Amino acid sequence: MDAGFTAEQNAIRRTLRHVLDRHGGPDEVRAAARSPQGYDTGLWAALARDHGLPGLAVPVAYGGAGRGTLALALAGEETGRALLPSPLVPTACLVAPLVLALGTEAQRAGVLPRLASGELTGALAVPPGTLPVALGLTGAAGSGEPTGGEYRPGELPAGSGRSDDGRFDSGRADSGRVDGGWPVGGWSGGGRAGGIQAHRAADGWRLYGEAAQVLGGHSAGLLLVAAHAGGFTRSRTLLFLVADDAAGLLRVRHSALDETRAVARVELRDVRAELLGGPDESDARPALAALGPPVAAVLAMEAVGAADGALTRTVEQVTSGAGAGRRPCGSRQAVRTRLAEAYLRVRTARAAASYAAWVAGTDEAESRAAAGTALAVGLEALRFAAGEAVRLHGEAGSTREQTAHLSFRRAAGDDLLFGPVHRLRHQAAEAAALYAAGTGEAANVREGDVARRDAREGGVVRRDAREGDVARRDAREEAAARTDAENGETARTDEEEEAAARRDAEKGEAAPTGAEKGDAVRTGAGKAAGV
Repeated sequence: MDAGFTAEQNAIRRTLRHVLDRHGGPDEVRAAARSPQGYDTGLWAALARDHGLPGLAVPVAYGGAGRGTLALALAGEETGRALLPSPLVPTACLVAPLVLALGTEAQRAGVLPRLASGELTGALAVPPGTLPVALGLTGAAGSGEPTGGEYRPGELPAGSGRSDDGRFDSGRADSGRVDGGWPVGGWSGGGRAGGIQAHRAADGWRLYGEAAQVLGGHSAGLLLVAAHAGGFTRSRTLLFLVADDAAGLLRVRHSALDETRAVARVELRDVRAELLGGPDESDARPALAALGPPVAAVLAMEAVGAADGALTRTVEQVTSGAGAGRRPCGSRQAVRTRLAEAYLRVRTARAAASYAAWVAGTDEAESRAAAGTALAVGLEALRFAAGEAVRLHGEAGSTREQTAHLSFRRAAGDDLLFGPVHRLRHQAAEAAALYAAGTGEAANVREGDVARRDAREGGVVRRDAREGDVARRDAREEAAARTDAENGETARTDEEEEAAARRDAEKGEAAPTGAEKGDAVRTGAGKAAGV
């Protein structure tokens, strides 16, 4: 992998940063977010006309630039840095790729050029809270079943409505639901489960239902609606094109936690719709799941840009002069340590997001694992950097008008829309076959893990054995040393006793005996008498 960007990719980043520095300041961002459309229509038109922003990943044959996911992700980093309210994600990341993947040639020719030119914006409508599941980011790809630690893979959750052999059991009280708690038909809904229902009428398809938290849904010129069709035996999810002026369509903008990402509730009351794709009516869930990695890569780069912007503004705040002879708070070691931690997280997240964008569309397992990990790391980096920005701005950081709050609300809002982070990590681990259930490659990976673990444990055992041998040898040597020392002391004692005995013997030979003393006395007495 060439870790460097091309001159063209660097030009995209540099140009967008220059434009957004002039027109994407905090005041402009707030004004655009609070406008009826939810974004600056003039700036969006200029970005589309002069820089081809919405068409970066659209093929050249349909009026786009054909630069792929990486170029779109780099653009997302710059829009994220400015916290720019725009229809980039719903239009360029969600609607355009699905029309390209599933649409007929007539639908592609009629929709994609208008999306690429910025003339038309789009929005993807799915049931609330199911977008990351539909994209395979927090659920099994293409199945619509959520994961995230509620139960181990291969184990049947309580109340799943299935018998022990895995077949559907209609006799159970909760048999209207399948694994993970989703209703029959998956995340798109089915039967009495809610969501959006589609049925064929004499004049075409009709939709009935509602979807909340639709990104850009209140102002999009084209809605791409995921609806459930068919009974239990032919249950499937289809995508439909709905014009913004369709009869029976009601769209209401919500007050969102993150005002820079406009969301809306979309209600459909017997709305006429056009099926996306041919008459075969194939299930759209695999196509939605395949869209997950590139979308996650772009969202991760957006989060990286927002985190980097928050960090840059915080550094400027804490290093500015304090006045009155005082040093700025950024000179303190505690503050510098927190900023260094934020910088490290941003750099790590940028590397992960860049790799995810680079491998998007290649190997499915690798791209899905990389994308999920990148989005999780990016959201965590954004949350940390935004939290430090609020904290280090002092008293002003606690006010909603502070720019740091825009970053913090972006972090919290993205976690709700595209997370949570622990499920992103869980699904990425499953895509990487770290603890997947079943046979085949995942089982081989597990067997390899077991073999490596056994090898490590065997190495530990051998090391312990060697250490035990060394310890026993040392113990023997120490015991021998003690024995030698004791023997030496004993020898010395014997030698000392023998020397003492010799000394005593010598003293005994030198000292006169009692008889000798008596003779000496008598001799002396005789001499005295003779005198």
